[in-house]
Amino acid sequence: MSDRIEAKVTHRFRVSPERVFDVFVDPELARRWQVAWLKRSGLAGRATQAELDPRVGGNFILVDEREGGEARHWGTFLALDRPTKISFSWIVDESEEDDPSIVCMIIEPEPDGPGSVVTLYNTMDAQWEDWLPQTEKGWIALLSGIEDVIERRDILPALDA
Repeated sequence: MSDRIEAKVTHRFRVSPERVFDVFVDPELARRWQVAWLKRSGLAGRATQAELDPRVGGNFILVDEREGGEARHWGTFLALDRPTKISFSWIVDESEEDDPSIVCMIIEPEPDGPGSVVTLYNTMDAQWEDWLPQTEKGWIALLSGIEDVIERRDILPALDA
């Protein structure tokens, strides 16, 4: 294994750790938070594939079309300890399959409230050090996209005819 670096972000949610955990691993909601993640990232892309097998050893793949072409993110769930921990490998290029990034989301009850706090750690090869700020920005967008789904901000209101 090569030298490693770590991206770290924190996000507060107004819902319980159980709700945050469940939305992240729900295969039916994956495409919704993927679309919200793209919007939060400022990307005009279109989600084309969102598949999750939420069990330890289960795989996931998220694919979207962007200006620069297709973006693929895939990996394997390494830990699913409801409601406190989700860990998975994170791969964006086939060259990373032998030494993937590892993402660990720690979900804790908010100390002074009814919500929760998620701290996300992304341990990756040190060659990506210059990309650390962009990586953290992307994870903030993903967690904000999950919040949009929880708060139902990702659903456009129906227009009365």
